[in-house]
Amino acid sequence: MPIVTHAYPRAALVGNPSDGYFGKTIALVFSNFQAEVTLTESPTLEVIPNNRDKLVFTSIGQLIEDVRNYGYYGGIRLLKASVKRFYEYCTQESIPIDNRNFTIRYDSTIPHRLGLAGSSAIITACMRGLMQFFEVTIPKPQLANLILSVEKDELQIEAGLQDRVAQVYQGLVYMDFDRTIIERQGHGTYVPIDKKLLPSLYIAYRTDLAEGSEVTHMDLRQRYNCGEVAVLDAIKQWAELTSQVRELLEAHKGAEIGGFLNRNFDLRKSITRISEGNLSMVETARSVGASANSTGSGGTIIGTYTDEAMYDHLKATLLKMGIEVIKPKIASAVD
Repeated sequence: MPIVTHAYPRAALVGNPSDGYFGKTIALVFSNFQAEVTLTESPTLEVIPNNRDKLVFTSIGQLIEDVRNYGYYGGIRLLKASVKRFYEYCTQESIPIDNRNFTIRYDSTIPHRLGLAGSSAIITACMRGLMQFFEVTIPKPQLANLILSVEKDELQIEAGLQDRVAQVYQGLVYMDFDRTIIERQGHGTYVPIDKKLLPSLYIAYRTDLAEGSEVTHMDLRQRYNCGEVAVLDAIKQWAELTSQVRELLEAHKGAEIGGFLNRNFDLRKSITRISEGNLSMVETARSVGASANSTGSGGTIIGTYTDEAMYDHLKATLLKMGIEVIKPKIASAVD
């Protein structure tokens, strides 16, 4: 019987990108799209390519389009690295696993390279499948660390914990990555928040603005390591914004968080390069009265709106620019 597991995209609500710098964030996981991994016991261990792993093209134009959509690497490396790190984790923790082989394949409907954590969703779904196949239980904080290690340590992709924590816990999650806490217990403080406390949210994305998160993270990392005052101050402010949004949500004042999302983006704009296309998305959304913040590296924004009339206006306005707008279906939290 095949084992089929899923993971969903992550949208950073506030605090991003301070998660990689001992900051605080709130993020949500939504099920409008999904990554799926299937494991089936088999005589040999086989990793099946997806259409984003193709090496044969009908023309140069098709190859170029493939690179634009998926970059130079597909999902095969994510699966191979996940299997390797899972095995190493079990060995290190003296967790016995049997010698059964399996065939593993993946699929994903998550828009690629738009700051929605599509790569870590594939890894998360893969880890869930391996855990189920080998009947292994990994505590959620350690699982998030393991998923991050696949990208950061195994594949040398600059990333933070936020995406992996959100995808492991699902729902809406507050995350505190205070350095002292992490050094003491090996992970941050992660607190699920009732998704019913959220105001009306939209997510808008534009596929031609795709950009790998490593572009932003590598620049910020260098400046953070150099102790650039503006970067250190921004990280502190992002953490403060996150605490304020959490307080408002828990006080049932979710309708008031829009201004904090706007401030999060404006702060990001003050210290990093924002492309004209991404800036235009934010400014256009705000022009109809909605709030707007980047969900990640680029190509996708998230914000609040007051009523259906504003949502319809927002959707119609952004659609003229080739931008899709959806209402996120917040995934249920994982027990």
